[in-house]
Amino acid sequence: MSPEAVLVELDQRRRVSLGKIGHEGHRRYLASVESDGTIVLTPAVVMTALEASFLNDPELVESIRRQRKDPSAYVKRPR
Repeated sequence: MSPEAVLVELDQRRRVSLGKIGHEGHRRYLASVESDGTIVLTPAVVMTALEASFLNDPELVESIRRQRKDPSAYVKRPR
């Protein structure tokens, strides 16, 4: 995060450009407003409900992690 403050202004439609402060690797953010009016942007990743359910299964995640360590064990499927 940059220690320098950057002034941003809203346009007529209450939009703001974050080009000066946005990070190259992030395109989506969750925005929240604190009680004092501070707007907090947190980098976000969008995933499907199915992906989220897979990630909530520690045994499945560990199984995938082990399999990715050894690509020679992959099973080739005919096209």
